[in-house]
Amino acid sequence: MVAPGPIVLVPGTPIGKVAGQIPFESPKGERGVAALGPTLDAGIGLVAVAPFVAAMLAPFIHRFAGAFAGWILAIVPASIFVFLLGFADPVIHGHAVSSALEWVAAYGLNLSFHIDGLSLIFALTISGVGTLIILYSGAYLAGHPHQGRFLGFMLAFMGAMLGLVLADSLLSLFLFWELTSVTSFLLIGFDHARQAARRGAIQALVITNIGGMFLLAGAILVHQLTGTWEMSALRGMGDVLRDNGLYLLVLICFLGAAFTKSAQFPLHFWLPNAMEAPTPVSAFLHSATMVQAGVYLLARMTPVLGGTDVWTNVLVIFGGVTLIWGALGSLKQTDLKQILAQTTIASLGLLVLLIGLGSPYAISGMVVYFVAHAFYKAGLFMVAGAIDHEAGTREITALRGLADKMPVTFIGAALAALSMIGLPLTIGYFAKEEMYLGLMSGQWTAILVLAVLVLGNAMLAGVAMLVMIRPFLGEAVPTPKSPHEAPIAMLAGPIVLGAAGIVTGILPDWLGHDVLVPGASAILGQAVESHLTLALDVTSPLLWLSALTWGLGILVYRQADTIRTVLRRFDNALGWTADTVFDAVMFSLIRFAGAVTRFLHHGQLEFYLVVVFAAMALALFGPMLAWGGLDWIVPAAELGDWSQRLVPPSLEIYEWGILGLAVLGLAAVLVASSRLIAILSLGVQGTAVALIFLLFGAPDLAFTQLMVEILSVVILTFVMTRLRLDQRDHRPFEDWSRDGALAAVCGLGVSLLLMLVLNGTLNTRLSDFFTATSVPIAHGHNIVNVILVDYRGFDTLGEIAVVMGAGMAILALLRRQKKTMEGPPPATDKPKRARKPGKVTP
Repeated sequence: MVAPGPIVLVPGTPIGKVAGQIPFESPKGERGVAALGPTLDAGIGLVAVAPFVAAMLAPFIHRFAGAFAGWILAIVPASIFVFLLGFADPVIHGHAVSSALEWVAAYGLNLSFHIDGLSLIFALTISGVGTLIILYSGAYLAGHPHQGRFLGFMLAFMGAMLGLVLADSLLSLFLFWELTSVTSFLLIGFDHARQAARRGAIQALVITNIGGMFLLAGAILVHQLTGTWEMSALRGMGDVLRDNGLYLLVLICFLGAAFTKSAQFPLHFWLPNAMEAPTPVSAFLHSATMVQAGVYLLARMTPVLGGTDVWTNVLVIFGGVTLIWGALGSLKQTDLKQILAQTTIASLGLLVLLIGLGSPYAISGMVVYFVAHAFYKAGLFMVAGAIDHEAGTREITALRGLADKMPVTFIGAALAALSMIGLPLTIGYFAKEEMYLGLMSGQWTAILVLAVLVLGNAMLAGVAMLVMIRPFLGEAVPTPKSPHEAPIAMLAGPIVLGAAGIVTGILPDWLGHDVLVPGASAILGQAVESHLTLALDVTSPLLWLSALTWGLGILVYRQADTIRTVLRRFDNALGWTADTVFDAVMFSLIRFAGAVTRFLHHGQLEFYLVVVFAAMALALFGPMLAWGGLDWIVPAAELGDWSQRLVPPSLEIYEWGILGLAVLGLAAVLVASSRLIAILSLGVQGTAVALIFLLFGAPDLAFTQLMVEILSVVILTFVMTRLRLDQRDHRPFEDWSRDGALAAVCGLGVSLLLMLVLNGTLNTRLSDFFTATSVPIAHGHNIVNVILVDYRGFDTLGEIAVVMGAGMAILALLRRQKKTMEGPPPATDKPKRARKPGKVTP
């Protein structure tokens, strides 16, 4: 843990320069910042750890608490929300709080966390919405046999996202980034009995993991170019990355990560299929968690990578296309969850577009719109789940008149939809005003982007009207279940979040000062001013643009059925989508893998050995021939001086005897008249090698070799008992010559390589390192054991795993062969007689 320093007076310290400090005012009126204590620093990391601990306990809590498990587990995200509120004051005053825990000190790797305006807004949204989602999940899945497991998955999902937005190190970010993919896979595929759920989970995992590899590559490139993993340090380096020749490659890596995670066109298709998850997952996934990770990454890297033409053009183009595509996609759907899923794609495109514009107005609109979207999208998804839960269907064409039977649900839907439409006195209104305000320059590019925003917002407003009006108003129609009001735990989310969208909308000063300014300033790296106000200027073009948006939204609502028909006809005429392309690619990949497997793993063990030893011969002689490793054998100046080279070694008589025993065992294997003699002769040869190790000061190798030989002989004999051991395998001459030549070449290659190594200069750096560090670092006096357990720990673990796997495979084969030889019991029509007590049946 990074220890905090003493209290220091640092007036006006800019964002990103204060680690573990908060502003204070002394009794004398002096203002500055004070270092936080160790407990508060440690708490930043615990914010990401606490949900994982709760996730492990969730099944046990559900087992004992039953229906109240959701209420109990919701205490965890609620406590995190309250704890994070304690950082609001220093962040609002423009300061950041950081902490770090040593991870791999030798390489300078830390699990570092950083709280500024951007990360705090995301973390508060995740924990706040997450509290309501956990409550909702407890009621939505009441009575489900695996509800405890589901709640555990949800809490782990929350912890992964909290860790992602609080991480300062790029490696920490990557760690939590991948955890969001894994936990979302578990949640989307929760109902694993359905093929659609399994497919949606695999598709999300494949696409987002591709983005994870992009992120890892980008993080490594950034570290190589700047020498730091910390994003807070990168923000203070100015144009170091933008001026580098590898800037474009770094940008591609981070854009690839963000576009896959935040479902940008054409990588958007996995998100609608994620709707196979239970509704609480959809509400959390689409409002404040994984799909917002890419948006967060782009916002976080704006001071480092943003501001260039390629950054602006790529983000604005892809964001704009994604906005329009998602909005049109929502109008094609009739399932409430699919409608909302497509609007999420549109909203993600809108956020990416605003980040690409990069102006203070656009970034301010992005911050406010993120909060507004989290409020209304989570609320509307919970409304959709309540309708499905209580009415038995989500089809908007089969729902009417639910307001009488579900009035509280209708109020929650109306509050959320008003914010989605962007009407005055809602937070959505200010988000829309901010994004329009930055495009009033009159340039044709600004006008084009403004038209895209107006059209996209109008379609989203029309969809909001559909979700608010169609299921609830009008004459009631029969539904699969008799509709009635949902439990209070399912109503709390829509009401609280809908009310939050209104309350923040009627408090523009608070919204601007405490949300917009800290968030936008953290993204841009410079101070941003708020100008949010409730005053309406009828002469302002902004009001007329808003009126145009609402008017077009009403038109979209009234013509929704016609638009849906036209769009579906277009889809049918096109005949394929990005989703079908993904399926084609995956099936082609599976077929290719099958063909490669059949080609390489054809079951001919003899051919496997030929390939392995041929590759071994190539690996031995290739480098020696390429790099002149054989020149020492026949030097040009000593071509005839072989008499000095063929001097026999000086050995004792018993050493000659053991060497002769090894040669004798080898010869016995070659001329063995039966399989049994060949096995025993192989054991003799191996035992002689073990004795050579023992004589030359390697008792551990001798013991290992001896054990291997004993086990080899025993296992081979045991396996071969299923065959005739008194026979000899007949081998054609071509097989004998091929295998003999390979054996001779490999043996010669190993011998020449060993002689080459022994004739070279001995480099003792590695052995010196082991000797010097064995005791102080690994705390072991036996260097060989230390090498095996510590320095080659993963290698040793792999060897153990291979031996265990081979043993299990042999055991399985033996049992299967035994059952095959015994065969099924003979069929008989006679009833079995009861066995008398105490009588043993032979």
